[in-house]
Amino acid sequence: MSHRILLVDDEVDILEFVRYNLVREGYEVFTAENGAEALKVAAECRPHLILLDMMMPVMDGAQTCRAIRRNPVLKDTMVVFLSALGEEGQQLAGFGVGADDYLTKPIKMKLLVSRVQAILKRIDADKAPEKAPAPGLTVDRERYTVIRDGQEITLPRKEFALLDLLYSSPGKLIPREEIYAKIWGTEVVVGDRTIDVHIRKLRQKIGDERIVTVKGVGYKYDPA
Repeated sequence: MSHRILLVDDEVDILEFVRYNLVREGYEVFTAENGAEALKVAAECRPHLILLDMMMPVMDGAQTCRAIRRNPVLKDTMVVFLSALGEEGQQLAGFGVGADDYLTKPIKMKLLVSRVQAILKRIDADKAPEKAPAPGLTVDRERYTVIRDGQEITLPRKEFALLDLLYSSPGKLIPREEIYAKIWGTEVVVGDRTIDVHIRKLRQKIGDERIVTVKGVGYKYDPA
């Protein structure tokens, strides 16, 4: 993923020099020359990281950082001051308005790029990986649900009972007589094609490959 970085500095030469080097590293870079402009650009481009000067006209770095932290759209954006004001008090003030880090100018470009890379790795590490839908089929007796490849399937009671019977003994052949007895009961008279109809409906919903027919004998569930 190409990270988006917003550079904010009223010194155009510094802005262009830093922008050039970050673009060379593969980042998508936006620029602004004061805090007010930075807020507009940030709202449009949603940067992952803002490198922010402290001393700027119109709206200084501290005011800008406060405004960024109040904006819910930018709540996950990292803000790092890049300023010539390197005194401890200035750095503490920067952290006090919500900065994630504070770098002082002048700074060697290799070091700046390295710090940017480290900061962006922190962003990626904080993001929880998306959980892919579990492949295959899961039958939950307690919740009376069937999950196929991450999607819940609704089954009528008899279809669910039939699937559960086969699913509970993967690979085992279940004779038709046993299916009749366990699903419909010995006292209930059902037609010879009843099982076949229910099996056909199940296959339509969970896939043909999961239920195997042993002709004239019965059925079995194939987990593969």
